[in-house]
Amino acid sequence: MADKTRSMSAPLELRRRIIRLWLIVVAALVFATVVVGGATRLTESGLSIVEWKPVTGTIPPLSEAAWQAEFDKYKTIPQFQKLNSSMTLSEFKVIFWWEWGHRLLGRTIGAVFLLPFLWFLWRGWIEPGLRGRLWGIFALGGLQGAIGWWMVASGLVHRTDVSQYRLAIHLTLACVIFAAVVWTARRLAPCGAAAVDAPRRLRVGAGVLVALVLLQIYLGALVAGLDAGLTYNTWPLMDGRLVPAAAELMLLEPAWRNLFENVLTVQFIHRLFAYVLWIAAVLHAADALRSEPGRAAATGAVALAAAVTLQAAIGILTLLYMVPISLALLHQGAAVIVLAIAVIHAERLALRRGAPAPALAGAAAAS
Repeated sequence: MADKTRSMSAPLELRRRIIRLWLIVVAALVFATVVVGGATRLTESGLSIVEWKPVTGTIPPLSEAAWQAEFDKYKTIPQFQKLNSSMTLSEFKVIFWWEWGHRLLGRTIGAVFLLPFLWFLWRGWIEPGLRGRLWGIFALGGLQGAIGWWMVASGLVHRTDVSQYRLAIHLTLACVIFAAVVWTARRLAPCGAAAVDAPRRLRVGAGVLVALVLLQIYLGALVAGLDAGLTYNTWPLMDGRLVPAAAELMLLEPAWRNLFENVLTVQFIHRLFAYVLWIAAVLHAADALRSEPGRAAATGAVALAAAVTLQAAIGILTLLYMVPISLALLHQGAAVIVLAIAVIHAERLALRRGAPAPALAGAAAAS
């Protein structure tokens, strides 16, 4: 009886609106973390903190002795010994703050997600179907923290940087979490903003585009992890050709390693897939305009095609100018924005309620 009283303490639509705003804040924090993570990578700061202390690591060094102790730990890893042996303490502080800020944002997301979530559960505001989805997102967030440390650990012993395999998983999972949060927030939109009536092929196409954007983000992370953007800085030609020589593309043995470790192959695949994604987005927009002119389906499809086009242009400029930090961060941030547009578009076309389910409608009437 007490649980029912708590759940009825606010109208259904108000509860959904508050939860939706909370999820939007979480999504914004995830976006900020992805961008700061990009800056951490570009400034080669990710290995500056060589320990994982989820609680005590929240407090940065507060004295010169503490700073020196952190610096001494950094001196034990290959990155310092092989690349940064002349680094001063003041220079170390710069890269430390980037990595510390990135980790702090991750911890902040955990707190901003979990504490309101527990409060909403206590108040009885979380509907049954939504409850499982939110616990799933929280579990992915915990996994992301573990993968982040797994990624950092790859660069502490035998390497001077982190594994591109682990970096790609870390970034892609962050984007999956972002997409899940945005999708869930959209699910809580007022009934008047429910699903758009569109042909099945448009619904399927919108979902496929979300998957393609995520795959392209994964491929881009491999490029970043190998610093592949610092080579072959011409477009549309690559190594003087539209398609590089097969012998160069398949230089490594066994052949599968070229997909993940050959700088030429990894960058070429990222370029090639960008063309595939752009063509798919444009064709989807053309289909939507022909099938649903002037309607929300067409508007969303055109917005997505325009965002993909702009992102491709930013990627080309980033390559031609040899990955300056400003353009590289813009490229990474724009990728997440493209993902957000793709998710919102797909969710609007996805089959969902036209009105609250009977049980929810009864609850709304009772409130």
